[in-house]
Amino acid sequence: MPELPEVEIVARSLDQIGRERKIVAATLLRQRLAPDITPVRFSRSLQGSSINFVHRRGKHILFDLDNGRTLITHLRMSGKFMLLDDDSADPKFTHAVFHFADGARLVFQDQRHFGLMKIVKTSELNEAKEIKKLAPEPLGDGFSVEYLRSTLRQSKRTLKEVLLDQTKVCGLGNIYASEAMFLARANPRMRAFKLTKPKTASLFENIRLVLSEAVELGSSLPVVPSNIGGSIYGSASDWEWRVYDRENEPCVTCASPIKRIVQGGRSTYFCASCQRR
Repeated sequence: MPELPEVEIVARSLDQIGRERKIVAATLLRQRLAPDITPVRFSRSLQGSSINFVHRRGKHILFDLDNGRTLITHLRMSGKFMLLDDDSADPKFTHAVFHFADGARLVFQDQRHFGLMKIVKTSELNEAKEIKKLAPEPLGDGFSVEYLRSTLRQSKRTLKEVLLDQTKVCGLGNIYASEAMFLARANPRMRAFKLTKPKTASLFENIRLVLSEAVELGSSLPVVPSNIGGSIYGSASDWEWRVYDRENEPCVTCASPIKRIVQGGRSTYFCASCQRR
């Protein structure tokens, strides 16, 4: 599932190609993509509106429209936006289509059918259940060492489980949680409340570091209309994960084999030597 950096790059790319474009028609082809609205109301709510800008909150992409509405989109496992022209056919798993006044169309494709869309009044965006529950943005001012320490001290769950909880730390997933914990030398299996103050400060800095690194990498890549935002996982030839997806490979610090364990049904990669405590 895309994490904060990937969603940020998709949002920036959509903003670049979609800003000020007018939606002359919108078609919802898969009802469950937007379960809170009928296809007819979906179309009427978007038709004739122009895109003011596209931004992000957590792992959600937000289309701010000039009709006072915001389209919330979550890519989930395989959602993808594509900008197509009249000569290109819709891909097999097209679930929504947005026709622009200039003849181009924005297609939402989702092979695994887990994506989500919701239309809300922009004035009520922060009260939408998908947005209201989210923790502060980890690259924003609301996310601080004090906030992270307070959050961790209140939980008896494992450190990794807390970091994946979007109501506690927003935007992290398996990749960047594993990378940040490795750099902070924090054991993913330990109970969150036991993380020391110095380790918490290190974890805070490294969460921001790994996310910033990934956003910078994605920002350096060209926008591909047929695969907007794409995936920055491994996109640059000089990009190497420190621990993620490196089971049994040598640790970049001590050469011990990287371990993989399952926590809450998700894989965690770590160095048992560097991250003992």
